[in-house]
Amino acid sequence: MAEARRRLQEMITSGRLRPGQRLGAERALAADLGVSRATLRQALSLLEQQGAVRRVPGRGGGTFVGRPKIERDLSSVAGVPALLRDQGYTAGSRVVGAAIVGADEPTAAALSLQPGELVTEIVRIRLADGEPISLENARFPALRFPGLLELPLGGSIYELLAARYGVRPAEAVERIEAVPATDTQAAVLGVAPGVPLLSVTRTASAEDGTPFEFSHDLFRGDRTAFLVRSSGTAAGHGERGRLIHLPPT
Repeated sequence: MAEARRRLQEMITSGRLRPGQRLGAERALAADLGVSRATLRQALSLLEQQGAVRRVPGRGGGTFVGRPKIERDLSSVAGVPALLRDQGYTAGSRVVGAAIVGADEPTAAALSLQPGELVTEIVRIRLADGEPISLENARFPALRFPGLLELPLGGSIYELLAARYGVRPAEAVERIEAVPATDTQAAVLGVAPGVPLLSVTRTASAEDGTPFEFSHDLFRGDRTAFLVRSSGTAAGHGERGRLIHLPPT
């Protein structure tokens, strides 16, 4: 079984099997590898746990080569378009809602506003090579960014705020947890209802220390991994970094 897994992994890493490619029938694949179908299934199960392949049940399903996860480095404050470009993806977005609304209590507390003060709310689907990877709901103080809704909102909001208003993120506090996808969220992101998503609630502050963004993002767990860099421990030993990810779904 270990040899079959190694050979399959080698075929994937060498590029002989491309991301998204269907592996074919189990019988033929087992024969090519010179193993039984039971051994092949064990090898595929291990590769699925690693995210190297994904298995889709039902008619029209099968086993497909997995795609590399998009890494989001939490040690820096960067917008999604920038991190996608750095990893070779074409970034895109679809604006599904944009309006000026009254701040609810969590938004007001995060942005140092009074409940009911006006904020600009922008809801977007973020895309990597045309595929949905996250659903983003971001809110900004309306008085600080007048006319924001009149500007093109399809690109990086951080780059837009820097160019138009001179505001750049200097610090962000983020809370990350796994949540099940609702029916609506699943339909938007192209996943099954109930699969785990990475929920990120973020408050970003400008260089003068004032908060200017309060957002809630939902990332697909099968397409995203978060990189955490840790400082040294008291004993002088530390981790270079570790990935937070969800198991394949």
